Amino acid sequence: MRIEHLAIWVQDLELMKDFYENYFEAKASKKYHNPTKNFTSYFLNFDTDTRLELMHRPDIKVFDKTEERTGIAHFAVSVGSKDAVDALTETLRKDGFDIIGEPRTTGDGYYESVVMDPEQNRIEITV
Repeated sequence: MRIEHLAIWVQDLELMKDFYENYFEAKASKKYHNPTKNFTSYFLNFDTDTRLELMHRPDIKVFDKTEERTGIAHFAVSVGSKDAVDALTETLRKDGFDIIGEPRTTGDGYYESVVMDPEQNRIEITV
């Protein structure tokens, strides 16, 4: 078994697509639109089989993502090396994104940083 894709409800579909394409080398599918449900989405493909689906529907309620809650807490993106973690973290910082976890080796041995995407979803950047 493997995880085929994860999905995130988003407020600004184009902003979020651009973020993942620009910083994480994602390649977006053609935009899907279901006019009956007023639903739009993109599948983002990375260099692996796992995909990220960005979904938008105007009636989906927004919640405060800065508070911890049950459910998916974050997802991790492997960038290949400690230097790449450091470099991407600094690029995101320079471009105004919130770094909520500085690059470090965690107690369980991961080298990672944690950044908030434009809609405050937590992303671990790891080796």
